[in-house]
Amino acid sequence: MSTSDHDELRVQPSWRFLFRHPAHFLAFGFGSGLARKAPGTFGTLVAFPLYWFLSSHVSDAWFLFILIWSFALGVLACDITGKSLGVADFGGIVWDEVVAMLLVLFFTPAGWQWSVLAFALFRFFDIVKPPPIGHFDKNWHGGLGVMFDDILAAGYALLCMAIVRSFLP
Repeated sequence: MSTSDHDELRVQPSWRFLFRHPAHFLAFGFGSGLARKAPGTFGTLVAFPLYWFLSSHVSDAWFLFILIWSFALGVLACDITGKSLGVADFGGIVWDEVVAMLLVLFFTPAGWQWSVLAFALFRFFDIVKPPPIGHFDKNWHGGLGVMFDDILAAGYALLCMAIVRSFLP
């Protein structure tokens, strides 16, 4: 969770809070962000059934269109929810993980081993935040800041998977 010293949680997130506004429900990854431990990991896991459903029901072009709109809606939803909570990048706001992992899965080769690697790499880069991810996490605020650093983590994960794949027959 990225919070500055002046951020103070105004309301304790709950199912009641999530259903007060559609933005809260989306930002909290349909409730996965309410997990008491590792909400980002639970949010990342939400991407898997969404990916399986979308990839079997829509074309690649539609998938990317949905992904772009999910990012744009996420900027708005995360901004609204962060302002309601009083903490711009509260740990339970996980729509950024969902969207970024959907992007990773779109480019991940078939097979459960690749999916596990994709998950592990994305979580690693999302947690460790190597440069420039950490810079954007600290300096970009609001919904765009929440969403953008995870897209960078997705890019790092995809780059690592491409390197691994280049060494395989």
